[in-house]
Amino acid sequence: MSHAIKHLLIGGLIIMTIGVPTTTTANEADLKLNIVNPKTLYDPTPNGYSTAVIVPGGARLAYISGQGGQDSTGALSPDFAVQVKQAYANLRSALDALGARPDQVAKLTVFVVDHDMSKLEVLTRNVKDMFGEALPAQTLVPVPKLAIDPMLFEVEAVVILE
Repeated sequence: MSHAIKHLLIGGLIIMTIGVPTTTTANEADLKLNIVNPKTLYDPTPNGYSTAVIVPGGARLAYISGQGGQDSTGALSPDFAVQVKQAYANLRSALDALGARPDQVAKLTVFVVDHDMSKLEVLTRNVKDMFGEALPAQTLVPVPKLAIDPMLFEVEAVVILE
């Protein structure tokens, strides 16, 4: 055992660096998400999502907490469509703060209060507006309520960073 490892063990701290790259030489093309929509499954793209997304090896991941429909003052519209639009604007702001683009989002999870089929068109339109052809994998979770009573929608994301 090396002197450095013995010293770390004595100090109560173990740092594993085996196989951990210290620099990266990946370029933007190396970190492109690979979207998979098998022909043997229902095509989900008209509904604004992809079946699966492969994150490239060596990519760093960021997790964006659920973004609701609050504006910058914390106010919430009582209208579902307004909250969804604002939540995606808030998600975009979070991406911008990370230096990321929508095509770097691998996975979305959306939470919809009292979900019914009438809400799908609003959700699909907003996802397609933000992501275009690069539709992330997505799961919709119907819920009876969110963190605060007036919230009707929340979206969280997993993002690859370059």
